[in-house]
Amino acid sequence: MRQAGRSLPEYRRVRAGIGMLDACRRPDLVAEITLQPVRRYGVDAAILYSDIVVPLAAAGVDVDIVPGTGPVPAEPFRSRADLDRIPALDAGQVHFVTEAVRLLVAELGDVPLIGFAGAPFTLASYLVEGGPSRDLLRTKALMHGDPDLWRDLLARLAQISGEFLRAQVAAGARVVQLFDSWAGALSRADYVASVRPASARALAAVRELDPEVPRIHFGVGTGELLPAMAEAGAEVIGVDFRVSLRDAVARVPGRVVQGNLDPALLFAPWEVLSARVAAVLAEGAAAPAHVVNLGHGVPPAADPDVLARVVDLVHELPSPPPPPTS
Repeated sequence: MRQAGRSLPEYRRVRAGIGMLDACRRPDLVAEITLQPVRRYGVDAAILYSDIVVPLAAAGVDVDIVPGTGPVPAEPFRSRADLDRIPALDAGQVHFVTEAVRLLVAELGDVPLIGFAGAPFTLASYLVEGGPSRDLLRTKALMHGDPDLWRDLLARLAQISGEFLRAQVAAGARVVQLFDSWAGALSRADYVASVRPASARALAAVRELDPEVPRIHFGVGTGELLPAMAEAGAEVIGVDFRVSLRDAVARVPGRVVQGNLDPALLFAPWEVLSARVAAVLAEGAAAPAHVVNLGHGVPPAADPDVLARVVDLVHELPSPPPPPTS
């Protein structure tokens, strides 16, 4: 996950006194923070240090990341007139990201870099709600109450997400991930009708640039949406910790899966944690391939030594055989 390094003391040192968006606009700092978990843990890929609202801010949307709160726009999105405040993104507006990607690709060598972007629905939720929200009342009200405006809003955000991913791929990212942090608040019918088309457009933008770049699609609380999310086009489906990988594989047959160790288990006794790591590997063996990962972000209070033991254990355990076919 993109928060891989936030529990590290070296991360806190380099971020001291620097705001999140400011840190994301400094290529040298982006490269350093991205590399920290790779150096510390020896993981098999790096994920770009950034934030989902970086392309929004770059396009000209007045949004900030408030410490302890999260993304907060200066003015919430309320009417059609507000569409004028969400212009299209040009790759040149995220030159600091592409520069960071080039620095990282040169440093990483054979270790692939994963780029990422926020999905249109999650971006829309922050703009409409005026900040983070658990119930998304205003967002859902707009989606149902003015479907034409909703569709136009998500079309603009799909362009921003897609262009942000394309810029990262053009600079050398070898995989991308689209995060839909709040999609789990939706029914399957609402997701399919009102959200999936925009996510599909963002993912298609990458395929149009380079069809060989794998795309990961991840959402939180989206166990019931997994089959619908798979239809958005990504080759890899991220699975959060609320649904077993065994069930997820059955819901998205033929897809590569990513996940899904519960981050809370990082605080459990080692015998409990190690057993669950082995179980996650066994469950993932039912898929064509399995990207071992947490089922959500790394908690800031996680012990880096525990995370290192998890990575080592995954590398040491033999790959479990796939289940027999009937």
